[in-house]
Amino acid sequence: MNKNIQDIINSKIVSLEQALALRREWKAQQRKVVFTNGVFDILHAGHVQSLSNARTEGECLIVGLNSDASVKRLKGEQRPIISQQDRATLLAALFFVDAVVLFEEDTPIKLITTLQPDVLVKSADYQIENIVGAKEVIANGGEVKIIPFVEGLSTTTIIDKIIKSTSSQQ
Repeated sequence: MNKNIQDIINSKIVSLEQALALRREWKAQQRKVVFTNGVFDILHAGHVQSLSNARTEGECLIVGLNSDASVKRLKGEQRPIISQQDRATLLAALFFVDAVVLFEEDTPIKLITTLQPDVLVKSADYQIENIVGAKEVIANGGEVKIIPFVEGLSTTTIIDKIIKSTSSQQ
């Protein structure tokens, strides 16, 4: 891979402190900052559609990414399938993602309260009252947006399909 492209991808995987510096820079430029989060294990078309829809809500998109330890606590010992570094690289390679921040906690509340995004986005499988950070974003003058959920596309569905296909071959 072209070294410059890899450098660009790597530069988008940032610490919370680096993300905060970017947020301050973007705020000074009056750019609308969008935040969303997730596990993004086995990146698929549903993820890409949701993330690109989130990006349309502003000029800069920060993605909070659950660490491997966080995913194990939330999804079980068999997950994640893809390591946090590889998941972060895949997300950072998307041209419409401006920054990826790993978080160790079970929820991104620390990221949200620190970064204070202008828009918090989650998919329609959530209700606003159940979205972590929604009340904090609203209290800070921001918005919470629900974007369409892509039916039939999920990591769990893909994993189940792989398991069925390998077990039917044996």
